[in-house]
Amino acid sequence: MRLEARDLAFGYRGHPVGSGVSLALDAGEVMCFLGPNGSGKTTLFKTLLGLLPAQGGEVRLDGAPIAARGRAAIARALSYVPQAHAAFFPYTVREVVLMGRTAHLGVFSSPSRHDRAVALAALERMGLAHLADAVYTRISGGERQLTLVARALAQEARLVVMDEPTANLDFGNQVRVLEHVRGLARAGIGLLLSTHDPDQAFLCADRVVLLRAGRVLGMGSPAEAVTEARLRALYGVDVRITSVEDGAGDTRRVCVPGLGVR
Repeated sequence: MRLEARDLAFGYRGHPVGSGVSLALDAGEVMCFLGPNGSGKTTLFKTLLGLLPAQGGEVRLDGAPIAARGRAAIARALSYVPQAHAAFFPYTVREVVLMGRTAHLGVFSSPSRHDRAVALAALERMGLAHLADAVYTRISGGERQLTLVARALAQEARLVVMDEPTANLDFGNQVRVLEHVRGLARAGIGLLLSTHDPDQAFLCADRVVLLRAGRVLGMGSPAEAVTEARLRALYGVDVRITSVEDGAGDTRRVCVPGLGVR
């Protein structure tokens, strides 16, 4: 399974957001987008998902134009984790995750025992089984975000697009989500995600894309793409990249902001 963008222009009618984006995501790979607020990440993701029409170029899913596929076929191949939001209807957490099974159901079908088992397994994987019967609108923002990740897992798509999946999460849950990201990649699932934290790109990404004002500033492995000069150009602040040893004796790269330095 492969998701491709070829010289993609994206945005809204009468309001271009970005252009010239070419990339390919394969199953088993983690691609991480870095970029400041307003750089066009969310609009690009929605275009890659087929939720917005391309303004130029094209998006291809497994070699075929995504615009030629029906929504159900796209949903069986691609799942989406949006930024956490407050829902208007008091569904339970279990019901929200079960909605991820919609792509596998017929028009008038009800969720089967298997669908419910898949949803429960996704809840357990994200450590949310104890909240299965809680009302989604009454849990914390972080718990809602984890619920949306569980919903995407229940969809069983081979490619997952995550728009800032660690937003609103405490440090522990951020680490757990990144561990799940790597675990899903090892299981053969391709993941496209965005974050505001360059350290997360070093932790989980195979490739990094830096997006500024709707255009790609750099792309490559974390070591190639995430440099001090590019981070300064991307965010307008001074940054130093250094290496530290983790608890396992491995060396990891981390970013250290130079507060007050320009």
